[in-house]
Amino acid sequence: MGRPRDHRLVFTNGCFDLMHPGHVAYLDAARRLGDRLVVGVNTDASVQRLKGPNRPLVAEGARAAVLAGLASVDAVVLFAEDTPAELIAALRPDVLVKGGDYEPAQIVGRDTVEADGGEVRVLPFLEGYSTTELVRRIRTLPSQE
Repeated sequence: MGRPRDHRLVFTNGCFDLMHPGHVAYLDAARRLGDRLVVGVNTDASVQRLKGPNRPLVAEGARAAVLAGLASVDAVVLFAEDTPAELIAALRPDVLVKGGDYEPAQIVGRDTVEADGGEVRVLPFLEGYSTTELVRRIRTLPSQE
């Protein structure tokens, strides 16, 4: 079983490059699953390994600051690894949350959380918002020079 707490800890993670209303809705929904929400954020080096040399567009400190300013987020932790497995093992959340079309079996940390008596939840993304799509649209804008 999970360690005794006086609160239910929820954890999610991501790059959170170019925050948009879809991120805010997702984090609000994640926070409602417990009493505290901790968000793991990939460092710049980690994002580059995962998404390529032109990402992130926003530096890790700025991404963390924006997340920390949201009412739904109680804490932000940067992690340099490609996955949050070590962070999840250290935090031992009661609820592990991912967004989108993940199957629970694909979620990094699922085994750790479930073995500790926790649960894994997949939340749908808000339709019409995508960082990848925003980046594509920005890159196709004509130059203003």
